[in-house]
Amino acid sequence: MTALAYRIDRSSRASRIGSSVLIALGLILATVPQFFVATVVQQLTSLFIFVILAVMWNALAGYGGLVSVGQQAFIGFGAYGTVFLAQRDVPPYLAVLIAAGASAVLAAVLAPLVLRLRGGPFAVGTWVVAETLALLVVLDHSLGGGTGVSLRGLNVFRPDERRAYTYWLALAFLVLLLGAVFVLLRSRTGAGLQAIRDDEEAAASLGVRVWPMKAGLYVLAGFGGGAAGALILANTLFIEPRSIFGVQWTAYMLFMVLVGGIGTFEGPLLGALLFFGVQYFFADYDAWYLIGLGLTAGAFALFLPRGLWSLVPVRLLPVGYHLRRDGPGFDRPR
Repeated sequence: MTALAYRIDRSSRASRIGSSVLIALGLILATVPQFFVATVVQQLTSLFIFVILAVMWNALAGYGGLVSVGQQAFIGFGAYGTVFLAQRDVPPYLAVLIAAGASAVLAAVLAPLVLRLRGGPFAVGTWVVAETLALLVVLDHSLGGGTGVSLRGLNVFRPDERRAYTYWLALAFLVLLLGAVFVLLRSRTGAGLQAIRDDEEAAASLGVRVWPMKAGLYVLAGFGGGAAGALILANTLFIEPRSIFGVQWTAYMLFMVLVGGIGTFEGPLLGALLFFGVQYFFADYDAWYLIGLGLTAGAFALFLPRGLWSLVPVRLLPVGYHLRRDGPGFDRPR
């Protein structure tokens, strides 16, 4: 009788190649403003923002089991925080950084309240927080009230300089947040979060520190949402409460993560690329466009719940733990 040995794989040849390709792609993307026209730079900035949103929502729901429909609270807070600071003569790009950090602080303050809830009540609670923040902004006339407000201060830059600086800042945030999720998934905390997602009580019984891990993940997602909101403002120069605090952001994140592959590192990247293409061609259809997004996400949830990336038989990056059995008849990692 042949004894079977078990081992844990952290990487494979495909994931090492994928990591190298991703690093090379990041270096190439850093040169885009030097060689491409303004439209390309601005569109790629929008794509980076979508990827940030998808990666953060996937970290929250896909790894932590925290299905939020109120992450637009941090998107709006980051955007209006940038406006608030710029109105007090803080340089606008510094204001973007501070507003993203302030969004993380807001998430830390809200965590003891919203993380007391689970499942549906948690989702509703996060949505209520977003609506409350939107109402507070509408009541503040110094922030433009319900009519919206423009970001002052960026007019000191030439348009091509402003687009390039915003692009590089979006790319830097994207690399930072992808790196944070990558490190998280390769740590014991990442394994603990996935245990919490699968069964919170069982994870706690095994010694997993449930509340600190959930709170840390919620703060990370708040930081990412705030950064995305501030970047949306820097990219468009104008916001209004109904759009920046709108629940459509949750629909976008759901679509990207469910279609790409929830609970995978690569799936949200694929989903963001697909959503970017869908929005480019169909965004003019207004309500029908949002209905189409919702129906597509629902169809994936029913018939392909792990998304398109589940159809790809390789790991692009060395994340997570993979238990394998050695012996005749068992595949080697690809």
